[in-house]
Amino acid sequence: MTDWSPLGRARANATELASLGVTGFWLVALFTGQEWWLAALLVGYVVVVPLTELLYGEPDEAEEDIEGADPAPSSDASDESPLERLRRRYAEGELTDEQFERKLGRLLETETLEGVEDATRDESEREFERN
Repeated sequence: MTDWSPLGRARANATELASLGVTGFWLVALFTGQEWWLAALLVGYVVVVPLTELLYGEPDEAEEDIEGADPAPSSDASDESPLERLRRRYAEGELTDEQFERKLGRLLETETLEGVEDATRDESEREFERN
């Protein structure tokens, strides 16, 4: 259940509020002719806003960012067979038709461990010949 009280909403939006506060603070300093406005800008955006995000940010968002950037499969995907993983990636649009067909052909050629080793060796030899 979401806490819709003002305090709960402020806690949920702490990073945005800190960013707004920092912006307002250094802009007021700039327009009133204070010489330290640039220091306020830098300290605010380099220290205050990231610190607020660390303290009050959503842990789920950080995990999603990390998972989105990591090309390695998640723990749920590790239970998938290579064929299931290939089908899922194709269905999600990560692979084009050409990439899917090429990877499917390679997968079907390399159903045994020896086949995988041979395919890896062949692929590295082809890459060496291209260069």
